[in-house]
Amino acid sequence: MTKQFQFTIDKKLDGTMARAGTISTPHGDIKTPAFIVGGTKATVKALTPEQVTDLGGQSILANTYHLMLRPGVDIIEKAGGIGQFMNYGGPTFTDSGGFQVFSLGVAYKKGIDAVASSERGDANKARKSTNQLVNITNEGVHFRSHLDGAKLLMTPENSMEMQHKIGADVHMAFDECPSPLADISYLRESIARTHHWADRCLGIHQKLNEQNVSAGQPKQALYGVVQGARHKTLRKESAEYLGSLDFDGYGIGGVFEPGEIASTVAWVNETLPEDKPRHLLGMGSQPADLFLGVEYGVDTFDCVAPTRQARNGALYTHKGRVNIKNAKYYDDFNPIDGKCDCYTCRNYSAAYINHLFKSNEMLGATLASIHNESFVVRTVDLIRESIIEGTFFEYKRTFLTSYYGDGLPSNVTL
Repeated sequence: MTKQFQFTIDKKLDGTMARAGTISTPHGDIKTPAFIVGGTKATVKALTPEQVTDLGGQSILANTYHLMLRPGVDIIEKAGGIGQFMNYGGPTFTDSGGFQVFSLGVAYKKGIDAVASSERGDANKARKSTNQLVNITNEGVHFRSHLDGAKLLMTPENSMEMQHKIGADVHMAFDECPSPLADISYLRESIARTHHWADRCLGIHQKLNEQNVSAGQPKQALYGVVQGARHKTLRKESAEYLGSLDFDGYGIGGVFEPGEIASTVAWVNETLPEDKPRHLLGMGSQPADLFLGVEYGVDTFDCVAPTRQARNGALYTHKGRVNIKNAKYYDDFNPIDGKCDCYTCRNYSAAYINHLFKSNEMLGATLASIHNESFVVRTVDLIRESIIEGTFFEYKRTFLTSYYGDGLPSNVTL
């Protein structure tokens, strides 16, 4: 019999919401906490699926918005699902594309990415701009493709239909990711819409799973996505409502400024059901966020930052992030990080990788991406081990003191 989705908690850390667990899927188990490798367009940039597995990645997350535009979900379904299409046998996730809707709207005009710092009122003006590519209604989202300008509509129903065709093990419900700059009245409207969409997603998802069972295919899992921006009341309200529905797990969405992850995650996870997994969507690029997220109850994370930064020559080390393109690495024949045992650090010197970047050789992006993904994946694996062994706070203190030195983020306590 094909294994179905299940979550079990193996160990809890006293005095925190941290836990080590196991997510079982039809394509294998994920030992949590875990970093889910970002493969937005059914590819982890610069890496093969075999390299992702070899560096320790347990799962890959792709994005429905991008896959619906290219190559199209029908092609992926015809190939036998995303795993067959990209030659990856492990567990897979798909994001619904809600954040991409945001990035084509307010963020498209304002340049907002993982951090937002403009005046709040600007967001409401921005979302009304005729130059935006999206129009959000209770029906769904009308938008134009960023590839060719074609008019498209994404609704909770067709988001679920597309995700089922893509065939990942875990899907995210279609949600609105509102700007953190929006005023409270719009945020309340947005939360109500996300909850309405969640109801619709769940209904069509359950019907599609019935069809899967009838066809002898495994069920696919669905996570509800909690929103609410920077507001405690809205976050807890969203978590309470979605927690009352029959989702298999929960995503925590939003756009966070530095220092906001711990408080926001705490508000959400102290409200959500304890026996279901929680995923922090697009968690950011700071290693401190991994420790804070786990401490406050996050089971899985995803982010494209490791490979994105690697392609620009920014590499993580146990003594902080470095720019491998700097002149000091020209004749440095040591590994990037002497404490790292990834394929790159075992086989190549900093000098060689510096040369690859200076020469614009593609291999540089691959070796750098292997290292960064390995660094993050391994860090979260060791967080898991520290929970099981009861040494979480010792590991947190040792790691963050080494990584940040005197520049430890103000929101982190050791």
